[in-house]
Amino acid sequence: MPKKKVIKKATKKKVAKKTAEKKIAKKKVAKKTAKKKIAKKKVVKKTANKKVAKKKLVKKAAKKKVAKKKVAKNVAKKNVAKKVLKITSSPTLNKKTLNKNIKIELKPIKPYVIKKNESYMNKSQLEHFRNILLNWKNDLISGVSKTVHYMQDEASNFPDPNDRATQESEFGLELRTRDRERKLLRKIDSALDRISNGSYGYCEDTGEEIGIRRLEARPVATLCLEAQERREHTERQFKDSDDRYR
Repeated sequence: MPKKKVIKKATKKKVAKKTAEKKIAKKKVAKKTAKKKIAKKKVVKKTANKKVAKKKLVKKAAKKKVAKKKVAKNVAKKNVAKKVLKITSSPTLNKKTLNKNIKIELKPIKPYVIKKNESYMNKSQLEHFRNILLNWKNDLISGVSKTVHYMQDEASNFPDPNDRATQESEFGLELRTRDRERKLLRKIDSALDRISNGSYGYCEDTGEEIGIRRLEARPVATLCLEAQERREHTERQFKDSDDRYR
């Protein structure tokens, strides 16, 4: 076999070998590229899953906040109801009375007309003052019931501290007003008891008549005008805040 042909065959084999090696290298590069694409897709998928998980967490947190606000609102309503029930706890006002929607039509009572030669604190006069006291009592009870429902409806946990402070201030003022009315209800009950036992209309200090016009101005009065002035003078003089002088 001629030498030239042998060289030519060897050259062809080398070229074929290099071509085969290039093809193998290309396949390897293509395989690596495919792997990189798959890895990239996996990274994108993981990122998407993380975003979805994050959204779910945010959604759960929002739900928890809403639930927390509802709980806080319910707690606020219960606290308001407890405060009002505490303030209005008296023989006159109980839980059953407060839970009812009291609708009382208050009729205006005309001033008593004193008849000639009429005895003081007779049956008609006592009946007149009983009606005034009962009318006044029913008015106070109705006001307390409305306050309870109003405060339970309006009680909420505002996010703004200024709004919360305003609400607390309003509720505090309302509760102080109802506390004063509770004390007044006790005085009304005491006056009704005096009407029943026949001691209504007479001064507790001197035993003198208090007077129809003074009683119409203040039906729960227990002192005549002179005795009341003496007590007020004593209170100013000694600055005594004892309940005896109130």
